[in-house]
Amino acid sequence: MAKTQLTMFSKLLITILIVGGLVFGGYFLLNKTSIGQDLKKQSEQEFGGVTDNSDNRSINSGNQNDDDVVKIGVVTWGGYAGGQYFNEGFEASTASRFYKDYGIKVKFEVLDDFEASRNAFRADEVNLLWQTIDAFPTEVNGLSDFDPVIVWQADWSRGGDAIVARRGITSVADLKGKKIAVAELTPSHSFLIWLLEAGGLSVNDVEIVPQATAVDAAEVFKSQRVDAAVVWSPDDILSLKAVPGSRVLESTRSAAYIIADVFMAKRDYVQRNEDKIRKIYEGWMKGAAEINSDPAARSKAASILAREFTERGTALTNEEAAEMIGNVRLTTHGDNLNFFGLNQDYKGVTGNDLYSEMSIKYTDLGYIEDRVPNWRMISFPKMVTSTNLTGVTHNSEGAKAFTEATASDKEKAAIATKRVSITFRTGEFQLDENAKYIIDKEFVGIAKAFGNARIRVEGNTDSTGNYNSNVALSQRRAQSVVDYLVSEYNMPRNRFIVVGNGPDNPIATNDSDQGRAQNRRTDFELIGD
Repeated sequence: MAKTQLTMFSKLLITILIVGGLVFGGYFLLNKTSIGQDLKKQSEQEFGGVTDNSDNRSINSGNQNDDDVVKIGVVTWGGYAGGQYFNEGFEASTASRFYKDYGIKVKFEVLDDFEASRNAFRADEVNLLWQTIDAFPTEVNGLSDFDPVIVWQADWSRGGDAIVARRGITSVADLKGKKIAVAELTPSHSFLIWLLEAGGLSVNDVEIVPQATAVDAAEVFKSQRVDAAVVWSPDDILSLKAVPGSRVLESTRSAAYIIADVFMAKRDYVQRNEDKIRKIYEGWMKGAAEINSDPAARSKAASILAREFTERGTALTNEEAAEMIGNVRLTTHGDNLNFFGLNQDYKGVTGNDLYSEMSIKYTDLGYIEDRVPNWRMISFPKMVTSTNLTGVTHNSEGAKAFTEATASDKEKAAIATKRVSITFRTGEFQLDENAKYIIDKEFVGIAKAFGNARIRVEGNTDSTGNYNSNVALSQRRAQSVVDYLVSEYNMPRNRFIVVGNGPDNPIATNDSDQGRAQNRRTDFELIGD
């Protein structure tokens, strides 16, 4: 009997049927049986890749390297919540709105160790890295080989930084000669410099006890080895519990425009990825605007931070995470326009103001040896200028609304007193151009930096002449100063308390020309709530 010969077509058809059967069988095994599901989970754990978890569908989050992921270096801080909320977490994820809306994969790397974070930036292990514009002048030269630029502002500290002091210290003047623990060349250091200046002191008037971090500064204070410390929340609360009679002397809730968190990147990376970074900025600003305006979004952001930080070793409840977010102002697109000096009507603190001022302060203190690049060289506002976000939720923050000052505010103890000599012609109270220059130079910066603090302006005279006339004249002179600050800098009128002391508060003898000149002064005082 002859053998039946298969044609080439028949052989091909049989091969296709066999392969199809194997593919279908494999699909059925992996997706329709418990054995297959176990095999899939084991594979994803070992090799990474896309999972089907509804909470966080990770993209290449295992051992595989994905060069398309934009890696953002952050610390344990509430000010980056806008981006982390918009990303639906810290991992690169298909659930992320960055991915859904823009097709971009974003991953947040928590790098609480300062040196490790900078090394990661140098090695391109992160593409964007947190920075504070006040401290940036101290390290910009050390990063010059990488040409870093500032691409957007994420937040203003609003209570996240505080100065705690032991019993008996109730004003900046009381800090003179005292030991203060602070992490040098950090936002904590900048805050201390500003507060001392607001009280007419400098770091040379106190004993600095350097610490590696703000956490270390808190521990030193809690052990009662120093008189005061600059700490981060929640260490302010923990410090008060540990040291009986201690108090928060001042915080960034009042000193609202000193510490600004920003993100930096290497210039060549920004130029190669402008569209991608602009989209990340836009999504981040949308997230911040939603958290600022919607309690449900704020609650969701807090739960994301609590979950992610806890998974990374910093146990955090939803309530604590909400408090972290409450200690900052998440900046909007409008705030960024102001920060980069793109709003001509804005007269508040800009990035240029802070960067330039702190460059001078740290240079004068000997922490910076070489000339730092100017603001135009390190700012890269193109992400902001090429973004168009409209609507009230994207507007900039308005000035704090102060209630009208009361009689008791005139007697309230001051946190800090800055004495400025403003020369008036005899019997006159109008400010001349030189007087305005002195106010601009000596006090306007402090008034802006402590933008949420009430200010008492006290006019003082020497004892020469009629007492009642001197009291009235000192009142008018103080009022002239307030009128100038309101008209020139748009400061809220209700923020100010006007007092005319006449000759009643001398700081020197009235028996000499020199003493009388010292007594003819204007005092600017920061008043706590």
